[in-house]
Amino acid sequence: MKNNKIIIALIVGFAFVLGCWFLSNTFLKKNQTDDTIQVTGLAEENFTSDLIVWSCTFSKQTMDLKESYKALKTDREKVIAYMKSKGVEENQLVFSSVSTYLDYEYISMQGGESRKEFRGYMLSQTVRIESKDVEKIEKLSREVTELIDQGVELRSDSPQYFYTKLSALKIKMVANATKDARERAEKVASNAKAKLGRLKQADLGIFQITAQNSTEEYSWGGTYNTSSKEKTASITMKLSFSTH
Repeated sequence: MKNNKIIIALIVGFAFVLGCWFLSNTFLKKNQTDDTIQVTGLAEENFTSDLIVWSCTFSKQTMDLKESYKALKTDREKVIAYMKSKGVEENQLVFSSVSTYLDYEYISMQGGESRKEFRGYMLSQTVRIESKDVEKIEKLSREVTELIDQGVELRSDSPQYFYTKLSALKIKMVANATKDARERAEKVASNAKAKLGRLKQADLGIFQITAQNSTEEYSWGGTYNTSSKEKTASITMKLSFSTH
């Protein structure tokens, strides 16, 4: 009986020691987990777009479908000749298919009724240019209304600007954002009289492209400005380090 009491006491004592060790180890791990520095690094880069995409639409309207198509074809030849005179190669001109629209006007009558009156067939076509000669096409987009003097009914769209070296730019900016984050972490650790340990986690932010010196807001899925030639790219990198 006495031996059984001794055995029970040993088991209870061992369980107590084991429990203390478990609680102590858990506490240490918690403290180790809490000894973490989280910082966010930022990289920004200004650049100039090297690709421009621009389009304009010309149209013609007559009461006869064949006549409208014939007039539109004549205008197309005028557009081609004008573009070539401005230094644009004909193979750079991409024409859309011809769109046909039946134009009606609703005329009010006595008694509140109205009748639909046919005004003609409106045919339109869009020409698109994609070029790395940004300045030339940019200038052309402003001067193309000269075609109106030749009888061409034309509407010019705003140019869109792109950058063909985004992949290389992203790699460079990720490196710069990472470097900036580490320098911030080292500064925080130094001020806290601690040493920076291993990297525990790295989270890359969204790549954003806005117009330079603009008030554009960043979006959750990333902003990509195409209306400005001069742009600013930015990206963030969030790093977590252990300390000791």
